[in-house]
Parts: sequence; structure tokens; C-alpha cells
Amino acid sequence: MALNYIWIAFFVIAFVVGLVKLIFLGDTEIFRLMVEGLFDTTKASVMDFALPLAGTMAFWLGIMNVGEKAGAINLLSRIVGPFFSRLFPEVPKDHPANGAMLMNYSANLLGLDSAATPLGIKAMASLQELNPDKERASNAQVMFMVLHASGLTLLPVGVITQRFILHSKDPSDIFIPIIIVTYVSTLTGLILVAIKQRINLFDKVILAWLGGLTLFIGGVVYYFAEYLSKSQIGEVSKVFSNVMMLAIPTIFVIGGLYKKVNVFETFIEGAKGGFETAIRIIPYLVGLLAAISLIRTCGVLDWITEGFRYIFHLFLNDTRFVDALPVVLIRPMSGQAARAMMIVLMKPNPDNFIGHLASVLYGSSDTIFYIVALYFGSVGIKKTRYVVPISLFGDLVGVIVGIFICYLFFG
Repeated sequence: MALNYIWIAFFVIAFVVGLVKLIFLGDTEIFRLMVEGLFDTTKASVMDFALPLAGTMAFWLGIMNVGEKAGAINLLSRIVGPFFSRLFPEVPKDHPANGAMLMNYSANLLGLDSAATPLGIKAMASLQELNPDKERASNAQVMFMVLHASGLTLLPVGVITQRFILHSKDPSDIFIPIIIVTYVSTLTGLILVAIKQRINLFDKVILAWLGGLTLFIGGVVYYFAEYLSKSQIGEVSKVFSNVMMLAIPTIFVIGGLYKKVNVFETFIEGAKGGFETAIRIIPYLVGLLAAISLIRTCGVLDWITEGFRYIFHLFLNDTRFVDALPVVLIRPMSGQAARAMMIVLMKPNPDNFIGHLASVLYGSSDTIFYIVALYFGSVGIKKTRYVVPISLFGDLVGVIVGIFICYLFFG
């Protein structure tokens, strides 16, 4: 329901703002710009999002099918079963959904964006098999979505690469801040959903896994900070992510060969679902991206930014961080728009405070509305429950922590 009200609000707010600009500010071009943006976005949602996604999804869903037939997904399910059975009590320990969710989270951690989406949709489809109400998100689907939308990452390759392109002196110096911020936002989402679903976070298994994950992330941060130079961090991140992108399908294929699976036929069988899913999500993408286009084009985000600037000026002497807030406001709605805004803010100097802050805020969050529409739309979920409010709150906590971390590291 939350997404429904937000979608309606976007249209109403955009139209009212357009009227205000037309009547009181004499802006006779505003409605033309909104209409053009609307048509451009609806076209792009199909041509630039859904259709390119179809190829990626076909490949990774095919690989996942090979992994399932080879037994790799079941193996992963058994490994994470004790932990996931506490976080996702509705999902049996040996259900393939556990392995699919782990694959999705792993892809996010390693910065494998192109693999994370189809793997996530596969996980959502597996969870939908267990969902008694096919139009209402189950508790397991809510937990999965909130954790996914938190954007937890270990290798922010995309941001590091963009900083390198813009000639940053230390492109990878945002590595540690992004890990810290995404981990905090992920924990926030996990805790809030656990409280809502009455999951015992003090369970020994949960504490052991969360403690182990914390130590692992801390170890990665320590190793990168103490044993690698700034240039080596960026290089290792890029190389490792690319190796993993190819290693996963290769391992699955070899596993299928070992299990005497007809690997290619199995791949084709799974890949067919990628095109079917891409077609099914088109209406959701068109509707959501159209509303986002209107709210961006009408200029309301600029008004909100200036409003925040005015309010913070009343209480704070240093309000430099406000210049990076457009990234925060756009990021939950559009990854491409947020990336463009990040680049605009970094272009003058990617190594000043705003350049660093824009990088961290972009790299430590995700496109919440897009993800919710995409994943739930792929399985026909209409009632998303409290996924959006909790995801946005976790994002807000990440933004606040990100601002403090950037003042600490780069201020």
C-alpha cells in the first residue's frame, strides 16, 4: 500500500507544482518539459531497462538452473540453513530459496550489479512458491527485500571506477566509509524487520553469524587499510569482482558436468524464464519510472534541497553537506539519475569534501522504489507491507552516518 500512495503522491505533487510554476512564476515551459520527460522515460523503461535486463536475466537464470541441477544451490542452502531459518522461519532449511538469497547477497557484496538483479528475482520467485497469499508479501519476502535494498557491499567497484575516470588522486579512499555506512544501514533494516516480525535477535546462531560477518568485514577493512596502497585497493577491487563474475558460472558449469547434467539444455531451460520475467515487469517499470520522471522534472527536488539548506542554516555553521543531498533524494528512485548527480558534484574536484560525500552517499544506498517495483512486480506482489518505510528509514540512518563518517575522514 505504501508504494501505491507514494506513486499517487508523485503525480499529484508534480501536477500541483507545475500549476504553481505556470500561474505564479510564469513558467510556460514546465508542462512541456514534464510531458516530454514522461514520454522519454516510458520509452527508456522498456528500451533501456527491461530489454537490456532480459539478456542479463536470461544468462544468470540459466546459470542458476545449472547450479540447481548440479546441487550447488542445495549445498549453499544447507550451509546458510541454520542462520536463514532464524531470519526466515517460513523457509525450510533445505529450500532452494536459501541458496538463491545467498547468491543474491553475495553478488551485492562483491559489487556484481549485473548478476545481483537476476539472482534476486530468482530468489523472490523461490520465496513466492512458499507464499500462501500470492498478492501480499510474506514475512520472508519482506526481510529479503529490506536486506537487499540496504545495498551492503564490500567492493564498491562502480564508484571507484567513476572516481578514477574523473582523475581523483585517491579513487579508492571512499572504500572504508562505504563499507561502514552500508553495514550500518543493513543492520538497521534487519533489526527493524526482526522487531516487527518478532524474531529473536539474541538467538545464539544469529549472534554467531552476525558476529562472524562483522569480524569478516572488519578483517577486510583492516587488510585493505594496512596492507594495500590506495592504488592497489582499486585494482584489487576491480580484478576480484571480474574474476568472481566469471568464476561463479564456471564453477556451476563444471559442477553440472561432474553431476552428468546436460549443461547446455539445462541452461536454455532456465534462460527462457529471463525473457518471460522481463516482459512481466515492464508495466511496473513504466509506471514507477514515469512517476519518478514527473517528480524530478517539475523541480520539487530542488525546492526540497533549498528547504533543507535553509533549515540547517538555522542550527549549523557548516552546511556543506546539503550540496550532496540531491544524490540522497534521487537515489531511492533512479540509479542513473543519482549517478549523474554524483558525477556533476564530483566534476569540479572529486577529492574535495562534496566529491567524497557524493561518492559515499551514492555507493552506500540503493534504488529502493525501483527494486521494490522490479522484484515484487516479477512475481505479482501488490501489497508490499512495510518494506518501503523500513528501507527508507535504513537509508536515512545510512545518510546520517555517511555524513558524519565523511566529516571524520575528509572534513
